[in-house]
Amino acid sequence: MFIHGGWLHIIGNMWYLWIFGDNVEDRLGHIRFLIFYLLCGVGAGIVHTFLNSASVVPSVGASGAIAGVLGAYAISYPTARVLTLVPILFFIQIIEIPAAFVLGFWFLMQFLSGTASLAVATSANAGGVAWWAHVGGFVIGMLLIGRLARRLRYGYRN
Repeated sequence: MFIHGGWLHIIGNMWYLWIFGDNVEDRLGHIRFLIFYLLCGVGAGIVHTFLNSASVVPSVGASGAIAGVLGAYAISYPTARVLTLVPILFFIQIIEIPAAFVLGFWFLMQFLSGTASLAVATSANAGGVAWWAHVGGFVIGMLLIGRLARRLRYGYRN
């Protein structure tokens, strides 16, 4: 979770963490967020290892843990709107899209890519993206957020 494959890799991961992580951290608190993040990362690694047990390529990056943050965000803030860059022909529009749609689409793409990677398990496909770490982290984040989140009472966090 703490080693990356280059500057673009870490910048991409930190961008997603910056966009979605602060709200999840607000919901959990600092210590619970740290525990949550680490559990999602370890769980994502286990899912990836289980579904890619023949691979000898090491996995690097925080995307499994960050996928857990995305899963928690999807459960906690489904009606929140995410500013999204959308290319329409030669123009780029900035559109607010519901988080449930953005994250649901992201999860579907990870799942379909992971399924395709299992169907084409060749040595040429051995490296690349840990799709199942993304899927596993997302699902683990969805499951853990309810267990670790502080309960809301009278509109204030306890």
